[in-house]
Amino acid sequence: MTDTTRRVTRALLSVSDKTGLIEFATALAGHGVELVSTGGTAKAIATAGLPVKDVSELTGFPEMMDGRIKTLHPRVHGGLLAIRDNKEHAEAMKAHGIAPIDLLVVNLYPFEATVDKGADFEECIENIDIGGPAMIRAAAKNHDDVAVVVEAQDYQAVLDELAANKGATKLALRRRLAAKAYARTAAYDAAISNWFAAQNETDAPDFRAFGGRLIQSLRYGENPHQKAAFYATPDKRPGVSTARQLQGKELSYNNINDTDAAYECIGEFDPQRTAACVIVKHANPCGVAEGPDLITAYRRALACDSTSAFGGIVALNRTLDADSARAITEIFTEVIIAPDATEDAIKIVAAKKNLRLLLADGLPDPRTAGLTAKTVAGGLLVQSRDNAVIDDMSLKVVTKRAPTDAELRDLKFAFRVAKHVKSNTIIYAKGLATVGIGAGQMSRVDSARIAARKALDAAAELQLAEPLTKGSVVASDAFFPFADGMLACIEAGATAVIQPGGSVRDDEVIKAADDHGIAMVFTGVRHFRH
Repeated sequence: MTDTTRRVTRALLSVSDKTGLIEFATALAGHGVELVSTGGTAKAIATAGLPVKDVSELTGFPEMMDGRIKTLHPRVHGGLLAIRDNKEHAEAMKAHGIAPIDLLVVNLYPFEATVDKGADFEECIENIDIGGPAMIRAAAKNHDDVAVVVEAQDYQAVLDELAANKGATKLALRRRLAAKAYARTAAYDAAISNWFAAQNETDAPDFRAFGGRLIQSLRYGENPHQKAAFYATPDKRPGVSTARQLQGKELSYNNINDTDAAYECIGEFDPQRTAACVIVKHANPCGVAEGPDLITAYRRALACDSTSAFGGIVALNRTLDADSARAITEIFTEVIIAPDATEDAIKIVAAKKNLRLLLADGLPDPRTAGLTAKTVAGGLLVQSRDNAVIDDMSLKVVTKRAPTDAELRDLKFAFRVAKHVKSNTIIYAKGLATVGIGAGQMSRVDSARIAARKALDAAAELQLAEPLTKGSVVASDAFFPFADGMLACIEAGATAVIQPGGSVRDDEVIKAADDHGIAMVFTGVRHFRH
């Protein structure tokens, strides 16, 4: 790549976000750059006392149709697309009075922000930029001659280049800016197309695109030999992507993945109803509990599996307080995420300089619709978010014995948690706390046995006479294909079961429950999580 320089003699500026505009325009004018602009941008530049030519003077046409038509003109696009060293292009420019545009500065109509604020259909449509993307793509294509800037954070890089090269830009910068420009228009179009699909209630559009804005480059991915980065999508769901990090080391790929899992799970627990804590390790909850306050919920969640909690992620559904902060920092914890934190709690956490504290300013709504995507070889698997909530399900008692009120409360709690544990999932719960979690096994029987074994280990550590699975309830994310998995839960001490139902052997499983005096409830809803 020959790093050719191109002097900037004329710049076209058309921005919706005017952050830093006047300072940038002033600096350009100082380099002798002629300023051309549109609408509100031209007015802002003129008000600042800078000479600026309205684009209508360039095109010979006024802005029309409420500003929809202003830059879609050969004297704009010709000035952007003309190859400066091409004789035929130069002759065409001369014949048609087309002047070169060497720098394009455009940030697009705020479509994503308009959707995010809940605007109606017509307002969203009016915030779809047409001329902006067309100019950006034209300038980026012709980056051998033209520099294109799509956000204010790149103003300084352009000014530094002009200062270092006597008013010219180098190809390396223009190429980098062009790549960013195409990525920006791609993300913009992705946001529009996905919004349209949702408006049309189209579950499987012929083309599907996703785009995002870089939050941070990561040191590596799941493993040190993998490269990774973290991007924000237009979905402003409260969580790790929106949270403010108050302190601690930079988040890693695995930290982000695990923190997301923890905060999505804690979103199931309404803070107006109860305090709740979720502890996650390797994207699976290893302890979940409700309580009258956060410190109680935390200690009960920790008691489920304190070994796995070491180096884990702690998610809370209420403001982190000082007492809870002291308790959480007693063991090594990677991340604490909560809606907010008191000043005293922040000071306590600050004593652990590597501990990350994230404040998300809200909780994710478990009922919110949305999309999830997963890559496979040569493709994307896209589905709607699992937004089924136990409170909205019609529960059906299928055994001779119905659950007691206390059992039913625990059954609902356990099924909330099961939604967020990798399949096959078995959750033992007692007194609104997990007492055994079996995750990600190929056999549901193995999940039941592993969870029971975890409960035995916890009982030994807590010096209990028997594991807390005795007298517990159990939740399964999917149906029991045979009675053996449920019988393993009964053997561990479970007295009531909640599961989706739907197996061809449901009658066999129900009979086994009746034979042991166990209450069983069907939800009719499965929570596979692979």
